[in-house]
Amino acid sequence: MRRIATALSGLGLSLMLGMAAQAAEFRPFVTADFEAARAEGRPVIVDIAADWCPTCKAQKPIIDALASEPAQDRTVIFEVDFDTQKDVVRALGAQRQSTLIAYRGMTETARSVGETRKEALGALFESVLAE
Repeated sequence: MRRIATALSGLGLSLMLGMAAQAAEFRPFVTADFEAARAEGRPVIVDIAADWCPTCKAQKPIIDALASEPAQDRTVIFEVDFDTQKDVVRALGAQRQSTLIAYRGMTETARSVGETRKEALGALFESVLAE
């Protein structure tokens, strides 16, 4: 019985690790990394958020769920702090926190401000995938 429990436990861990390997990669926004990912043709999403923002807090679990989908395994999500990275916020043409910007390679494919509907955010995530 103990062997079965150990085997099942190992299987569960393997499945969890496999799922994690398929998730999008979250990174802090660094301009050079952002430009390199786009030049490589990686799907990219920029998440401009603030700790104090209730809309950002509502978006976070939806973003995490969408990022965990196997189709997003090549996607890089760059996180921008709205309060401390004002130069990046301006350079990306964002007006406020809770902004998501999607890129397929060098092309912007979608932009969302203040959106918290899973369907709409799902469409933004879908827009970075190759057709």
